[in-house]
Amino acid sequence: MAETGEEETTSAEASGFSDMSDSEFLDLEDTQESSASLSKPGPSSELPEKDGKLISLPKWKGRLDALPPMERFHLKYLYVTDLSTQNWCEQQMVYEKELPGFLAPEKAAVLDTGASIHLARELEVHDLVTVSITTKEDAWAVKFLNILSMIPILQSEGRIREFPVFGEVEGVLLVGVIDELHYTAKGELELVELKTRRRPVLPLEAQKMKDRFQVSLYKYVFDAMVQGKVTSTGLIHHAALHPEKPLGPSVLMHAQQGGFSVKSLGDLMELVFLSLTLSDLPVIDVLKIEYIHQETATVLGAETVAFEEKELRSKVQHYLAYWTGHREPQGVDVEEAWKCRTCTYAGICEWRKGGGVHHAKLEPQAKKAK
Repeated sequence: MAETGEEETTSAEASGFSDMSDSEFLDLEDTQESSASLSKPGPSSELPEKDGKLISLPKWKGRLDALPPMERFHLKYLYVTDLSTQNWCEQQMVYEKELPGFLAPEKAAVLDTGASIHLARELEVHDLVTVSITTKEDAWAVKFLNILSMIPILQSEGRIREFPVFGEVEGVLLVGVIDELHYTAKGELELVELKTRRRPVLPLEAQKMKDRFQVSLYKYVFDAMVQGKVTSTGLIHHAALHPEKPLGPSVLMHAQQGGFSVKSLGDLMELVFLSLTLSDLPVIDVLKIEYIHQETATVLGAETVAFEEKELRSKVQHYLAYWTGHREPQGVDVEEAWKCRTCTYAGICEWRKGGGVHHAKLEPQAKKAK
């Protein structure tokens, strides 16, 4: 189901699981200096305010840094892709939150192409129905209806795409969307993450590491859902939902068409958590990333990812420490400074201007176990 309409809260993220699953916008093969540099800020790193006046970066930053990032950005939860972007460059991710709307046009076009390819694949296995929503409860109800419609397909060993996932990890609610779930010839439940490429080449190792982290975190959250480790109480608390609130007429109509007799979000939540618990769905056995060329739809290659829970948890703890205000953001290490060449925010990056000197004061990032 697709959802339309505005929610009560004006937050663009309140609508649920709009997790960005495609990461082509990084365009890692391009080593030329990025042409999009935030309207080319001058030496004083001045940025435009909404009224068109210029504001210096230190003064602008001072307005934001008083609160932990979760509070500063008014976030009730995080997307899986927020954390996977931290895996690439945490400082870049922070600027994306602090300066929304500065995405380079060419990168936005690449994202649109990637989204179209994802949509085409989704339409191969099911139709989309537009549902009008007016509240955040309606938006989450649409996601729950999607889950309820997909569980029987998984039970019958079918193929599903765009499966919503959510769960509390280290005290923070994470949400996301799994590209595809299906069963292998051996009967194993396999997750497939589609990554589109603007050029007909496989990504660099740094990009692959980011993608591996993303699919591993999807597995971690999905497994917790089917094992009964995710609770409605935690979801209601983190997302500030009102389960007793009546659902909108469009949502109710589609629920009834699906055979669900519900009146409120709470009714749907009860059905979802009961279905997840009693469905006997297995945990994800295989993680696969598939890279395809955007223009020709040619498969460039596929990679099977080994799930390392201890390493994953260590990285998640490190990334969430930033969001909960326990440490400052980090940029890339000196040996990965080449990433800055394609970064929209290179011209104002405090980490880059300081030569990465901050990280002597910061908690070290988890290293891959050897």
